[in-house]
Amino acid sequence: ENRTGCVLSSSSEFPEGFFTPQERKDGGIIIYFIIILYMFLAVSIVCDDYFLPSLEIISECLGLSQDVAGATFMAAGSSAPELVTAFLGVFVTKGDIGISTILGSAIYNLLGISAACGLFSSVVSRLSCWPLFRDCLAYTISVAAVLATISDNRVYWYESASLLLIYGCYILVLSFDIKINQYFMKKFSPCCTCFTKAMEENAEQQPLVGEREESGPLIHQQSRTDSGIFQDEVDYSQLSTSLHGLDELSEDHPSVFTMPEADMKRILWVLSLPIITVLYLTIPDCRRQFWRNWFMVTFLISAAWISAITYVLVWMVTIAGETLGIPESVMGLTLLAAGTSVPDTVASVLVAQKGNGDMAMSNIVGSNVFDMLCLGIPWFIKTAFINTSGPIEVNSSGLTYTAISLICSVVFIL
Repeated sequence: ENRTGCVLSSSSEFPEGFFTPQERKDGGIIIYFIIILYMFLAVSIVCDDYFLPSLEIISECLGLSQDVAGATFMAAGSSAPELVTAFLGVFVTKGDIGISTILGSAIYNLLGISAACGLFSSVVSRLSCWPLFRDCLAYTISVAAVLATISDNRVYWYESASLLLIYGCYILVLSFDIKINQYFMKKFSPCCTCFTKAMEENAEQQPLVGEREESGPLIHQQSRTDSGIFQDEVDYSQLSTSLHGLDELSEDHPSVFTMPEADMKRILWVLSLPIITVLYLTIPDCRRQFWRNWFMVTFLISAAWISAITYVLVWMVTIAGETLGIPESVMGLTLLAAGTSVPDTVASVLVAQKGNGDMAMSNIVGSNVFDMLCLGIPWFIKTAFINTSGPIEVNSSGLTYTAISLICSVVFIL
């Protein structure tokens, strides 16, 4: 009698599990938790050994600063699971899993991952004014556009095209990022203390930059240090040495099959050996000189692996949550949100541990901006090319609560 009030369970979007509900309650759920932990380990290996090294070489070749690299390539790669989920929701399951997953994980991305970067990093990460303000402003605009699009429960082709246009403008701003932040610095430095403080601390950093230039070969390009906004950045090519501690770019990286010396790391290495072997056979290791020019292939394949691993992870988390009797609304905002954001969490924590706070924060907020694009692409393809007769029907229940939560989380981060 009340079909519009019926909500399918999250597990209906996934294949059936290995055990029946009764078998899971009798102890089978332990298997699911073991798989969940193993998937966490797999994601960390993919990010640390393949995804981040390929990102470093891309940033080096394109001359990207840490925050721009975090907001573009890093955000796109670590948000690949959300893009796959959005396509599944539009073309396969015909449900709203894409919207609920992306909007539900947005708050976790902003608050949960930021907290993880602080808790699991022993290094103080110094943040800059401009990148955080730029990304938060872009995210607020993109959220407003998505909420306006789905407010009438229908998505038209021109509405989905506007989402793509907003993301295109965001990329355009990033392309001229140095000039734009120089303009803002000149405009607002008299009335904003953080800009003045950045200029003073940048002056103190200059001797350190000189020492770095003498110690090793660097590719000199226009740096953010010239603008006075970034305190801790030196040349962009230093990304590869700062993130993984490589002293010389010319040195070949040791094999992934080299056993670590610490006992605990040896145990983890033995447990993860199946994952290491499969990844070694399927992804070219661009840290080694032989595969260095294959960095784009490494980036794309590692992003595909991240998507596959995250799919299994969310599947296991969903079934485990249902077995434990966790309500759908709570599970969507906690377990599922955290599950789909595992790559973002791992990648952000890894770079935060190296002191690259701007890159970590730009990845967090930039991933959310990219998630809005994840909704726009499948919607546009379906409304403009496949089903041109009418709009896509979506469910916008809880829109007011979502909007208030997202805006409050952005304000709280700032």
